[in-house]
Amino acid sequence: MHIKHTLNVDLGDRGYPIYIGTELLDQADLISRHVNGRSALVVTNSTVAPLYLEPVQKALDAANIRHDELILEDGEQHKTLASVEAVIDLLLTNRHDRNTTVIALGGGVVGDIAGFAASIYQRGVNFIQIPTTLLSQVDSSVGGKTGVNHPLGKNMIGAFYQPRCVIADIGTLNTLPARELSAGLAEVIKYGLICDADFFEWLEDNIADLSNLDQDMLAQAVLVSCQIKARVVEQDERESGLRAILNLGHTFGHAIEAVMGYGNWLHGEAVAAGMMMAIDLSIRQGWIGERVRERSSALLERAVLPTAAPAEMTPEQFLETMAIDKKNVDGEIKLVLLNKLGEACITDDYDHELLLQTLSA
Repeated sequence: MHIKHTLNVDLGDRGYPIYIGTELLDQADLISRHVNGRSALVVTNSTVAPLYLEPVQKALDAANIRHDELILEDGEQHKTLASVEAVIDLLLTNRHDRNTTVIALGGGVVGDIAGFAASIYQRGVNFIQIPTTLLSQVDSSVGGKTGVNHPLGKNMIGAFYQPRCVIADIGTLNTLPARELSAGLAEVIKYGLICDADFFEWLEDNIADLSNLDQDMLAQAVLVSCQIKARVVEQDERESGLRAILNLGHTFGHAIEAVMGYGNWLHGEAVAAGMMMAIDLSIRQGWIGERVRERSSALLERAVLPTAAPAEMTPEQFLETMAIDKKNVDGEIKLVLLNKLGEACITDDYDHELLLQTLSA
């Protein structure tokens, strides 16, 4: 077993460990110690299953845990209530009781679907996250957000439901397509922008190694990202305030995903463009200088990420979609903007004319 780092998310009786390392999927004890009873359902997708389902099955077999598998279609477009219903159908058909464990093996879409299903099956059953993409390792698998999309908005149906553990095997990133790796790097870069200027500088120095799948560098990036997210989640588990800073670029990005069609722009790609839009508005507000834009754009470009929204999207399309956002209060669009590199704020106290200028630009 090669556990490089163990990080604990401190949420009292809902707290859990995050294991970061290599060859973790082969460890029967690591998985089985977090299985409640003697049964499990592994939820994965058609891309991940041929690569990583077998070692998870072997680990469960070694611990004498009965297990079923559900292989979903891959892609954001399948993050729907129909997919959640497929999980529930299998749990009921195979008579899984409330001591069963749902194991999410895959990226953020699989984790969100499986986690939401676990949260509502018999009013909540045990849940394990085994994220296999960089984006899910640094973001969606940590913090307990689960849910699915609606045609009118992203992640509008869901629940806060914490896993019993997160097993982030860095080795799974070796089979990740380059575009998916870049999408994950967008969320890593976000952490530097919102609350850690030193980490942002570290990323500037090491982005090439991360893109080239250097295992030690990736483990370090995942560790720091999870440390930052855990620190925020521990203070605001249900996003009543502070946690919303984790959504830098997401209000703009979710609009891009919804208008362009889920899956056409990857989540991380849309967030990258959205972060540049948030930076643009922050500059127009006079809160940050042009140098932040230059450094951010250069880093995103080196990570092979877009730095501008789709040219065909209109300000009206942005505003219509941004109006359906979980951060909004009393019809006001709340945005995450930057006070400086490494310090974000959640606000509706911005000049709406300047927002229109950003959307038009």
